[in-house]
Amino acid sequence: MSVSVNVIDHMLRNPITIAADAPLADAVQSILRNKISGICVIDNDKKLLGVLSEIDCLQGFLAATYNSSSVGSVSEYMTKDVDVVHLQDNIINVANDMMSKSQRRRPVVENGKLVGQISCRQLLLAVDEFSRKDSFV
Repeated sequence: MSVSVNVIDHMLRNPITIAADAPLADAVQSILRNKISGICVIDNDKKLLGVLSEIDCLQGFLAATYNSSSVGSVSEYMTKDVDVVHLQDNIINVANDMMSKSQRRRPVVENGKLVGQISCRQLLLAVDEFSRKDSFV
């Protein structure tokens, strides 16, 4: 039996998300509580606005400490220009592009709305599945 190489068949559905106007401290708590390395930032319509990584959070807290200022909202620290993938994209191409850019995850969007996420973990699970079935679609 063949194994699909489409993102839709390997992505994480319903990834952890946060609003852009949420306090950065809330994002940190969510990242720590869920044991993830980053979080997708969406609006009320699930439109992807950006991603917030552990590094972004550290930069925000360190900048606030250095400047003796308060820590702001997620929107101040998130990465807005985000590489995304689509449901029918080929995970082999996605994996190669992610590796070339040293990225650990990519949001999956459909019509601009977040529908999932593909990460190194899901890609490794797919590789494991491929190696056991020894075939690709």
